[in-house]
Amino acid sequence: MTDNLDPRPEDLKQRVWESIQRDELPPKDDRGRMRVVMNNLILHLHPSKVAKPTLKFTYTWGLGGLALLLVALLSLTGVMLMFVYTPSPEFAYQDMLNLQTEVWFGQLIRNLHHWSGNLLVIVAFLHLLRVFFTGGFKTPREFNWILGVGLLLLVVGANFTGYLLPWDQLAYWAVTVGSSLLSYVPLIGEPLRNFLLGGPEVGAATLTNFYGLHVAIIPLTLMGIASFHIWRVRKDTLTIPHKLDGAVDGSNGNQVEKVTTLPHLVSREFVFALVMTGAILLWSVWVNAPLEAAANPDHSPNPAKAAWYFMGLQELLLHFHPVFGAIIIPALGLGALVLLPYQRFDLSAEGVWFRSAKGRRMALVGALTALIAVPLLVIFDEYGLDLPGMLPSLPTLISNGWIPLAALLLLVIGYYDGMKRLFKATACETRQSVFVLLVVSFIVLTVIGVAFRGEGMALMLPWEVL
Repeated sequence: MTDNLDPRPEDLKQRVWESIQRDELPPKDDRGRMRVVMNNLILHLHPSKVAKPTLKFTYTWGLGGLALLLVALLSLTGVMLMFVYTPSPEFAYQDMLNLQTEVWFGQLIRNLHHWSGNLLVIVAFLHLLRVFFTGGFKTPREFNWILGVGLLLLVVGANFTGYLLPWDQLAYWAVTVGSSLLSYVPLIGEPLRNFLLGGPEVGAATLTNFYGLHVAIIPLTLMGIASFHIWRVRKDTLTIPHKLDGAVDGSNGNQVEKVTTLPHLVSREFVFALVMTGAILLWSVWVNAPLEAAANPDHSPNPAKAAWYFMGLQELLLHFHPVFGAIIIPALGLGALVLLPYQRFDLSAEGVWFRSAKGRRMALVGALTALIAVPLLVIFDEYGLDLPGMLPSLPTLISNGWIPLAALLLLVIGYYDGMKRLFKATACETRQSVFVLLVVSFIVLTVIGVAFRGEGMALMLPWEVL
C-alpha cells in the first residue's frame, strides 16, 4: 500500500503564499497573465484580453474607472465618519465641529468624502455623455444604458441624502427646498414626501431616514447594480474607437490587435488612480467642505436654494407651473433617456466621436443655440412675459403649464426638422444635435440658478449674489 504524500512544498511560508495566490507572479507569458486576471477577485471584472485601440485615453477619458475609484473613496471615508457621527439634531452639528478641532485628520476625511461625492455626480454624468457621443449604447448594450441612467439617479440620491447630515443651515434648507419638489407629484406626492421626511417637515425623523438611506440602502443598491453594469460591459464587449473615415483608430486598417489586460490595461488604471487620488487629496487639503451655522427651522436664508445638482429644476419652477417644472418636464427628459438606445441607430457611427464630421458641426450648433437662446428666454420670461397675467381667465396649470410647454416642444420639433433639412443629416445625427441642445440648456439653467439668482431668487450678476 502506497502512502499518499502531501504535494505541497516543505517550506511553511511557501505553503501559506500558495494558499493565497495560486498563480505564478509575475506571470511569464500571455497565458499566465490571462490566468491571473481570471482568478483574481478584482481583476476578473475585466476581460482577459482587450482590443488595443480601446486603451486610448481620449476615447474613454477613464471616466468609468474614476467613478469606481470615487465610490471606493466614499466607502472608505464614509465608514470612518460613521465612528464619529451621531444622526440626531442634538449631536450632528457638534460632531461636524468636533471633526474640525478634536478628531485627528477629521476635517480632511470629511473634505475627501464631500468633494468625492460631488465629483461623482459630475463624473457619472460625463460618463453617460461619453457613452452617448461614441455610440456605446447600441445593440446589445441598450439595457446597460438604462442601468447607467439608474446609477446616475442613485448617485444623485446618495448625495441628496448625505447633504442633510451636517445639519447646518445650508443642508437643512437645501433639503427642505429639494424635498418640496415631491409635493407636486399628483396623488402620491405629499404622502411620499411625508414618508421620506418622517413627517410634514424636516426634523429628527428626517435625519434618521436620510442617514439610513445614505449609509445602507442606497450604497447597497448602487453597488449591486454597478456590479451588474460592469459585468454587462464585459459581456457586451467594449466599443472600438473609429476615425471619421471608418478606420479603426490606433490600428492599421481595420485589423484590431488584442492585448492582455495585465499589464496593458491594469497598469494604465493603476497610474490613473494614483494621479486622481493625489489630485482629490490635494484639493481636499486646501478646500474645506462648506459648513454654515447650525440648522434653524425658524430662520430661512434668502434665497433658500436646493443642492446645486437640483438648481436646474429649481430654475424651471420659476418659469413653469410647479407640476410641469418639477414633474412633467423631468419625466419627459428621463423617459427620452430611457427610450434613446431603442431608436434606429447608424451602425457605421459606433465608436466615432459625435457620429461624423457633419454630426460634430451639428452638435456645435446645438450647444451654441442653447448658450444663446436659454439666457435670452430666461430674461424675456423674467422681465417681459407674464402668461398668467395675459390669460387671467385660464387656470395657471394651462397658462403657465401646457401653453409654454407646447411652445417649447414646437420649438424643439422645429429645430429638429430645420437641422435635418439644413444639413441633409441622418436621423441619428439630428437626434444627437437635439440631445446636445437639451443637455446644454439644462446646464445653463443650473448655472443661472447657482450663480445668477440672489435675494428673492431675483436675477443678479454673480458678484452681487455672493
